[in-house]
Amino acid sequence: MVKRLLLPVLISALVLVGVGLLLYPSTAAWISQYNQSKIVGEYAHRLQSVRPDRVAQLEAGREYNKALASGAELKSGARIASGTGSAKGSWRYEDILRADENGTMGRIKIDKIDVDMPIYHGTTEASLLKGAGHLEGTSLPVGGPSTRTVITAHRGLASARLFTDLNQISKGDTFTLEVFGEVLTYRVFETQVVAPSETRAIEAMEGKDLATLVTCTPLGINSHRILVTGERVIPTPARDKANAGKASQLPRFPWWAVIAAGTLGAVATFLTREVRAARRDAC
Repeated sequence: MVKRLLLPVLISALVLVGVGLLLYPSTAAWISQYNQSKIVGEYAHRLQSVRPDRVAQLEAGREYNKALASGAELKSGARIASGTGSAKGSWRYEDILRADENGTMGRIKIDKIDVDMPIYHGTTEASLLKGAGHLEGTSLPVGGPSTRTVITAHRGLASARLFTDLNQISKGDTFTLEVFGEVLTYRVFETQVVAPSETRAIEAMEGKDLATLVTCTPLGINSHRILVTGERVIPTPARDKANAGKASQLPRFPWWAVIAAGTLGAVATFLTREVRAARRDAC
């Protein structure tokens, strides 16, 4: 009987392993989005008790931007960007627009590619594995003339989507930043692929209120950077203002769970039949 069941068990194991490998990216991405949604859901509640209060934090952000020598370096061969700008004042970057001990700064939403995740201070690996990072050395995301905030995130991770689909964004699309109660919507007017050394591409422009999203390309090589730049939409669309602070609509329905359950059910049915057949043969 044992020999009779050896092949069915082996086949079942191979099917389970194969389906598991196929579903892993979808499962991991769903879990990542779920965790991000929890963080952005808690973000609005934290703002009610944050100290200094949100008005003072926003004002500090604007003052920081006025003092900031805007500019940054996207280092060649690096997977993430690192800032080189500095403030000409006594402000500490990490203390401005800081909602919690994790350094949560805000929230970025890109409806077209199902992005709704937290923005953290800086672009450390720890931050970019959890969400998006603000590139230190560029304007803080509080809006204003002659500013360009730069938000960066990973692309192509097996465990999270993040900015994987940023290449699908085109001119006319919009994205929204929610920062300490402020809602800033940007309409994309430029997408480009640049070498990491092309730092002028992310410098502020006189009189413009800009935001640039950055990620690596090509997937797995990361020799260049995708830059998606939008200009502030004023007034902010009523829909974006109405949705500010609301719970995330992500992740979507977990179809991977249905497939996993169906596979387990099919394997269980198959093994049950094989066991019964083996018992009949043994009689």
